[in-house]
Amino acid sequence: MTGIPKVLSIAGTDPSGGAGIQADLKAFSALGAYGMTVVTALVAQTTTGVRAIHEVPAEFVTQQLDTLLTDVPADAVKIGMLSDARVTRAVASALRTYRPPYVVLDPVMVAKSGDRLLAVEAVASLRDELLPLADLITPNLPEAADLLGEPEAKTLDEMRDQARRLLGLGVRRVLLKGGHLDGEECVDLLLTGEEEIELTAPRVPTRNTHGTGCTLSSAIAALRPRHEGWPDAVRAAKDYLTGALRAADTLAVGHGRGPVHHFHAIW
Repeated sequence: MTGIPKVLSIAGTDPSGGAGIQADLKAFSALGAYGMTVVTALVAQTTTGVRAIHEVPAEFVTQQLDTLLTDVPADAVKIGMLSDARVTRAVASALRTYRPPYVVLDPVMVAKSGDRLLAVEAVASLRDELLPLADLITPNLPEAADLLGEPEAKTLDEMRDQARRLLGLGVRRVLLKGGHLDGEECVDLLLTGEEEIELTAPRVPTRNTHGTGCTLSSAIAALRPRHEGWPDAVRAAKDYLTGALRAADTLAVGHGRGPVHHFHAIW
């Protein structure tokens, strides 16, 4: 790697700027990485929910990837919303061709508003095509349950069991996010196949959590090229997200769940 890390987000849009590629670019910039994007879907959404999704044809996703990566190789890739199986396969093909050093997959399936972002029939393609190519996946509890085809974990022990089963699907590393559990602290589990690490952070009392999953996964991708290993990059990304959540209430954006403050350390 020469210069600052060049990090690619492959994801859908969010016109309100709190999630999707807009959030990814903000996190990349806040953490000192040069951000690039390949758009997989145009999403009409705000802090209150998703109105419509206009899917980008898989062939054009491939054109975006080929055009970019033959000129600017990515030091890390973050993958978010993919919408359908054809796009999933197109992204998987590009990863096999260009082999970026670090791939973080956030298996975005359902928005916080409850709106479906990945077609049900595309879950198998995501699981079979992309999971084995990712260096780290970052599902929340509903997403982990969706990938495994079983009920959502309700306890830390159930989380740990599901994280181990995700590794059994051929995933190299899993960061299973426990924010959906109750408690004063949020506990995430990082499993690498060699070690299991509990990562805790205080639960921030705010309703403005729009884009937390996008922000965490993009922060990890931005930080990994400059850290010795995945645990250090994940810890630094969690610290960044906690700060963004603590400052979220200073942003008066929208009438629903507002965004986190990506530039809390700057303004």
